[in-house]
Amino acid sequence: MGPAASSSQLWLKVPADIRLRLSRCLHRAAAEPFLGGERIIFFRADDVGVPGNRFSRLIDLFRRHQTPLTLGVVPSWLTGERWRCLLEVCGNDRTLWGWTQHGWRHLNHEPVGKKQEFGPSRPISLKRRDLRLGYGRLRALMGEALLPAFTPPWNRCDQETLTVLEDLGYKALSRDRTAQPAAPLTLPDYPVCVDLHTRKENDAEGGWHSLLKELTDSLSSGFCGIMIHHQRMNTAAFDFLNLLLPALKQWNHGRIVHLGTLIKERHGVVG
Repeated sequence: MGPAASSSQLWLKVPADIRLRLSRCLHRAAAEPFLGGERIIFFRADDVGVPGNRFSRLIDLFRRHQTPLTLGVVPSWLTGERWRCLLEVCGNDRTLWGWTQHGWRHLNHEPVGKKQEFGPSRPISLKRRDLRLGYGRLRALMGEALLPAFTPPWNRCDQETLTVLEDLGYKALSRDRTAQPAAPLTLPDYPVCVDLHTRKENDAEGGWHSLLKELTDSLSSGFCGIMIHHQRMNTAAFDFLNLLLPALKQWNHGRIVHLGTLIKERHGVVG
């Protein structure tokens, strides 16, 4: 179940000098003047709902490095048995795991243009229904572990959806940094700026150059959201993440959080 998964070209092999490249990336980001206070870093893993070896391996990495992770769960994929399996893998440590709603069925409803589950081709009544169904299903299965946050499939949704999310009392949204339209001020959008696994470069070296530039630029900006798709990860992708997590943990210029921490700090609640 879920979208077809394949590895991007850059994950054919991790460069032999990747530690040096990553160190230079972090050094350049730290050297950029930043007057906005504390830099924030967060990781978001989408398309969660079906237990498997890659998911377990991902969770093991984040637990081993004690790094918070936001998890986007597709409501229609989750069953009681699957939730029990996910909890068995993750445990119930809310300092590490922030569980969010990732769409409803992860289906594209746009006949042309970019994929969207909550786009302009559907009546607002259906979008409202699916948001309610998705949140209700997850809440019934997950209880208070579920955060009042929404991550749309393909990182985009339309203006009507933003209005409905606000009406229904969601406290946060997470899309791509280039997503339009802008979210209302009462629904803060915590964007992902670095996409690790759904990349389009045709050559590996070009991919590594672009990825590290994205990382440098977003760390420099003060907010660095890093997107993960575990179904697309191969050995090289896991190896790089095993280097990236401790490097960012040891970087003294930012704080790694999950979405629940950001909601709590803004609103004073996480559920």
